[in-house]
Amino acid sequence: MTNLPPALRGALWMILGSVFFAILSAMVRQISHEIDPIQVAFFRTLGILVIMLVWKRKELKKIKVQQHTLHIFRALFGTAAMLMIFTAFSLMPIADVTALTFTTPLFATVGAAFFLGETLRARRIVATIIGFIGAMIILRPGIQDFDAPALLALGAAVCIAGSMLTIKGLSRTESSNAIVLINALLMTPMCLIPMLFVWTTPSWELLSWLAMSGVVGFGIQQCMTRAFAAAEATAVLPFDFARLLFTALVGFLVFNELPDMWTWIGGAVVMTSVVYIARREALAGQDLLEKSNQKPL
Repeated sequence: MTNLPPALRGALWMILGSVFFAILSAMVRQISHEIDPIQVAFFRTLGILVIMLVWKRKELKKIKVQQHTLHIFRALFGTAAMLMIFTAFSLMPIADVTALTFTTPLFATVGAAFFLGETLRARRIVATIIGFIGAMIILRPGIQDFDAPALLALGAAVCIAGSMLTIKGLSRTESSNAIVLINALLMTPMCLIPMLFVWTTPSWELLSWLAMSGVVGFGIQQCMTRAFAAAEATAVLPFDFARLLFTALVGFLVFNELPDMWTWIGGAVVMTSVVYIARREALAGQDLLEKSNQKPL
């Protein structure tokens, strides 16, 4: 894959990550018929931690942590997001949950303005508003029940956005390996505490599925990381819409769930606004770079 053009390579990684996401969502839905989704979340996190400890064991001594508080906040956001989205997967169609998670970059945009002091110009404000209108198209409050599972999916999107903002701060001083490993180290005990209240002893067959959820979750992380490393966000973000396509396909084949027209329309509106915002940020970054290069020596 290294011989392919960067944009194509990034697109393929994003599509593969979307396949893994659809598989994980179906696994969570199916396993949650036998045990609580909080327990599924714990084993998924534990699986990622074990894989990281084995895979990066030679690099553990080199990892340095400088922003301890920010790591804790990132883990708190990540734990809350995973518990909410896994619970949502167990209660509502997986494609609907996926469509609502497309709002994550919109919440991140608003959070960056409020907490990081980033400037929100008119076009980004309009695009963000349009994105939230897309979310309302999916939810259709007043026309259908605005129920708890939908709120959980939106809450997960908010927490994922918070996690993204903390990663942005951590990346200034910490390596990517440190961010991933410390997050897994912290999230595992954070998931363990609520899991103890809903513990059900799984069968050996179920344990194998739980272990596989950790492997699939690790695959999602690696694919998304490699996608954004291969090409600019504006090049790969449109392919994130494949998550809705694959979760809809898996939901139909496995659970006989078929998203309605409004889920597709709303998801498309949200994704369009997200891609536009990413494009504007890329152009703004290019403008700043050009201005800095034009400064007299």
